[in-house]
Amino acid sequence: MLLDYPAAADAPVLVLGHGAGAGQAHPWMKRVAAGLAARGVHVVTFDFPYIEAKRRVPDPGPVLERTFVDVWRSIAANARGAMFAGGKSMGGRIASQVAARHAFDPQPAGLVFFGYPLHPPGKPLVRRDRHLSSIDVPMLFVQGTTDGFGSPEEMRALVSGLADARLELIEGGDHSLVSAKREDPSGRSLDHALDAAAAWITR
Repeated sequence: MLLDYPAAADAPVLVLGHGAGAGQAHPWMKRVAAGLAARGVHVVTFDFPYIEAKRRVPDPGPVLERTFVDVWRSIAANARGAMFAGGKSMGGRIASQVAARHAFDPQPAGLVFFGYPLHPPGKPLVRRDRHLSSIDVPMLFVQGTTDGFGSPEEMRALVSGLADARLELIEGGDHSLVSAKREDPSGRSLDHALDAAAAWITR
């Protein structure tokens, strides 16, 4: 089942994959999808098979990639605007792996990563970036400055070595781009992330 967050008929379309710990019905996914739609980006979300089966452990990589490809094709059949792929954490990483294999049809206009999982927390040598240099479409990395999956220094070094990539750092943001409530009681950090992503996509 797909969840649809429409914008204008010719608006760009973002196919957004969820993170490893929760599916498309999670409040974060709903807020991000609705927030982007309000900013002029048509968003479509979906669940990977393990979520639909109510399992906690993500499916093997090939299953996740195949699911993203199948969803992409079904949406592309009726899309009018430019299409983008991306996701939160794992969802973004899977989108990047599909793009690196040039398996999206049609090719996306760009990729958007909300909290890219460059490495597991506390394991900086276990990198998940080798495939990124094979991607030939623009990429936007939206990363919190306190994200344990990739520090600002690590993300700057990563992006500087890619052909067409941009980094948007969210001050104080964690892996979900949310700052501590005492520092950001109104939740502006996530709004900043959505502003940046929507501006990049619609440009």
